Amino acid sequence: MRSFSHPAVWLVCLTLILGLASNTAQAQTTSKIDSIVALVDDDVVLRSELDLAIKGIVDRIRQQGGDLPPKHLLEKQVLERLIIRRLQLQRAHQTGIRISDADIDQAMQMLAQQNQITLMQLRQVIEADGEDFVEFRQNIGEEMMTERLRQRVINSMDPITETEIDILLASESFSGGEYNISHILIALPDGATPQQIGLQESKAKDVHKQLQDGLDFASAAISYSGSQEALEGGLVGWRDLNSVPAAFSDAIKNLRASQFTVPIRSPAGFHIIMVNDYRDRSQVMSTEFHARHIMVETNDLIGPRQAMTQIREIHNQLMDGQDFETLAKENSDDVSSANLGGDMGWFNPQAFGERMEQTLTALQDGDISEPFQTENGWHIIERLGMREKDVTEDSLRNTARTNLQQQKMDVEVERFLQQMRDEAFVEARPES
Repeated sequence: MRSFSHPAVWLVCLTLILGLASNTAQAQTTSKIDSIVALVDDDVVLRSELDLAIKGIVDRIRQQGGDLPPKHLLEKQVLERLIIRRLQLQRAHQTGIRISDADIDQAMQMLAQQNQITLMQLRQVIEADGEDFVEFRQNIGEEMMTERLRQRVINSMDPITETEIDILLASESFSGGEYNISHILIALPDGATPQQIGLQESKAKDVHKQLQDGLDFASAAISYSGSQEALEGGLVGWRDLNSVPAAFSDAIKNLRASQFTVPIRSPAGFHIIMVNDYRDRSQVMSTEFHARHIMVETNDLIGPRQAMTQIREIHNQLMDGQDFETLAKENSDDVSSANLGGDMGWFNPQAFGERMEQTLTALQDGDISEPFQTENGWHIIERLGMREKDVTEDSLRNTARTNLQQQKMDVEVERFLQQMRDEAFVEARPES
């Protein structure tokens, strides 16, 4: 049930990169003599990698105030995560996925910006934590590779149709709120035998009994769950009932916070789901502006400086009382609005970038802006009006589309990873 809602979602997993991936690379130089804890097709996982990865997860659990699972269960889970990571990297290489230095540079810059520090300061933070910056960059690249591999799986899915959205919107359950949920999966292999099914069902019932007796859900997920979010304590996050399989939604819709389901059977295995929180849907309002503008485009013939000179001349003419509509028709390079005297109609300013939004917000109705620059060129804009529009219906439709995509993504990615694991040669030696 892991979410892969965006190609750049790997940034959200930075904590796990620090806890697993960077430790993995660091471990390769930790000791010249090392033991092998797993054979993964043509690759291996070393004991030092596993130990450092476990340390990273333990440190994170302690920082969050969670309960540590038994050591042997944690070791098993972390080793499985390392194996899956190895397999994904191998498959990515085999299918021609490559990450360039420029890709990694851009990702590092985004990471620094998100933390409101410079790239140099980011490097200092990484090295102060005892990490090698070059290895850290390598691990960022590997995480990007695995995410692109998953994205290929997602892109191969059939698109969501408008009919599917209409059916979902008409369903009774769509009018409900959203649930913050956590998840434990006791997985079944493809083509599981009756004996394997019975064994995993008994295990699921035992985990459920332990939860009833007071075992912390996050600790249980880390110890027993076979889902991709296991080492995050099973946390899935906020979901509409329609973004999870019907068997799950029926089981959780009447639960309150901290309550969990009995084991639920699916083709993937046996699931236990806990509700962490609930929230109602609310009305969605959007601020829209009515404006007209004049744009001088920058291109191979007109550079930014020349465009700036032209837009300033036009601004001076406006300040001298010349008609905005006439000047827009004569000078604006925006083909969609020039013939309308620059009239852009009503629109959400976010669609035109942050600078446009900031400029419009700072103006009053009837004000004409100073010239300002965007990636498309230089602009002058006149604010004609502002209104709050109810976009709840549009928002619900977008939510329905997202939920349907989420359902398919969860199933397809989980199936892909399980199939890849089943087809690979893996020999685990955790006692090494």
